[in-house]
Amino acid sequence: MPMVSVVQVHRRDVPQLDFPAGTDLLQVLWCPFIVHLCPEPTPRVVWRSSDSVGAVLDTAPSTVSTAPKDSIPAPCVLHPEPVLDYPSWDMPDEVSPALRVRLEELKARTGLWYSYHLAEAPGIKLGGYPSWTQEPCWPDCPTCGRTMDHLLTVSSWEYDGLSYRTWLPLEDRDSETGEERRDATGGRGAHSPAQVMFGDAGGVYIFECRSCPDRPVDHHWDCS
Repeated sequence: MPMVSVVQVHRRDVPQLDFPAGTDLLQVLWCPFIVHLCPEPTPRVVWRSSDSVGAVLDTAPSTVSTAPKDSIPAPCVLHPEPVLDYPSWDMPDEVSPALRVRLEELKARTGLWYSYHLAEAPGIKLGGYPSWTQEPCWPDCPTCGRTMDHLLTVSSWEYDGLSYRTWLPLEDRDSETGEERRDATGGRGAHSPAQVMFGDAGGVYIFECRSCPDRPVDHHWDCS
């Protein structure tokens, strides 16, 4: 069965991303079926040169009629924006106690929770720290044994009922309420533009080993 397109990114749009030598295009696809060999959306990562792309089909092969719609991202345009990530789930054990008092004072003064408003960016993202729904699960490289690097998170939501305060883009906010501006039908496009849902608002996390020449890939998924 045809795989489903998840994301396509050009090097010119995300110069911060570590592309392999000779490549300038990242394509991520996955099998959307929840079956015996694919217990969750199973990704494939392709690094390629855009110069090598030949004729493109007018109509891509489709699995929409048979695959679960929650695993098929809706077509949308990416507008990459670099942000600085800080760990919450992944914060080192020796750091968390040292920051506890400061973070409690910050919450009392501003109402901002570190884990929701100031740590890792939620939603669909390249690099940084995974915005885990459950406890972290970093895979080890099957070739060299090192902990793999986070490449991509595909999340059910771009923000939730708390994190919108700092992670909802300004251009999507209502000028009076500060919450997401609704369309004519009451929809919230910025909340889940890709229109995917993994379990109960979970995510799919894709990892790679940048220490190995062939950059092997693994993934993990969770839900609340």
